[in-house]
Amino acid sequence: MEPSNETQIAKFLLLGFSEEPGLQLLIFGLFLSMYLITVFGNLLIILAISTDPNLYVPMYFFLANLSFADICFTSTTVPKMLVNIRTQSKVITYEDCIAQIYFFILFGVLDVFLLSVMAYDRFVAICHPLHYTIIMNPRLCGLLILVSWIMSVLYSLLQTLMAFQLSFCTEVEIPHFFCELSQMLQLACSDTFLNNVVMYLAAVLLGGGPFAGILYSYSKIVSSIRGIASAKGKYKTFSTCASHLSVVCLFYCTMLGVYLSSAATHSSRSSATASVMYTVVTPMLNPFIYSLRNKDMKRALKAFFGKETLPWPIIIILKKCL
Repeated sequence: MEPSNETQIAKFLLLGFSEEPGLQLLIFGLFLSMYLITVFGNLLIILAISTDPNLYVPMYFFLANLSFADICFTSTTVPKMLVNIRTQSKVITYEDCIAQIYFFILFGVLDVFLLSVMAYDRFVAICHPLHYTIIMNPRLCGLLILVSWIMSVLYSLLQTLMAFQLSFCTEVEIPHFFCELSQMLQLACSDTFLNNVVMYLAAVLLGGGPFAGILYSYSKIVSSIRGIASAKGKYKTFSTCASHLSVVCLFYCTMLGVYLSSAATHSSRSSATASVMYTVVTPMLNPFIYSLRNKDMKRALKAFFGKETLPWPIIIILKKCL
């Protein structure tokens, strides 16, 4: 590419899903509904855990952090897309695009670490029940969360600083509903070899590493469950990690499906549509999985609604759901 075609651009254009006015209104309503459900559902999980002393245990401490990360993860992308649809604008400034990449990577990686930490918690609880309170002490729990935050912040900062070094051509259209790093790298005129190496290496280390830890934890959990004599005991033990296993499967399967579909179709628009699954749908479903399949959470939520701290129509609706 000629040097004269390179420029320090001030903005990008997010193409989104469709330019048809009729579909724009449908997309706006759909994503607004999913975003509100995500924020409201995860916020309820946090409030229920923080107000019920019976849930002051490591598993729910990690769940509260996961709910917070999910709120931030979705808030990184959806509000900007809703504003662009509402104002009929596709523009996102260069600084906002970099900031969006930073927080998207931060909370995405944090989600991965938190899921692996929660798997370790279930491994200790099931495989070493007599030593659970000693091993999963408040200091270790706080340290695990702190390390997860530090690793996520450092990696997202590294990718953001490397993105700042890129120069771009006059082509600034991103065929996505948010600034995704891989899409941004495709628009760069400068050499992106190092950026791609770091991105794929991090995918193996920060994505594959925690996933391997989750698989190891559940292999040990399955072995321990098989050693239980009664079927009732097996079911009761497995039920303590069923919700987490469901979230892990949902998160990794949707993410894997995104990259497999994008690799098969070579379509950026198809990749954008598939990305909705792990960026919006998965964080929205997490509160339902943890509340509907967990007796402790259902009890805590019922107690929270019973305090009538919410408007009465919302309390009536949610009580019926529970």
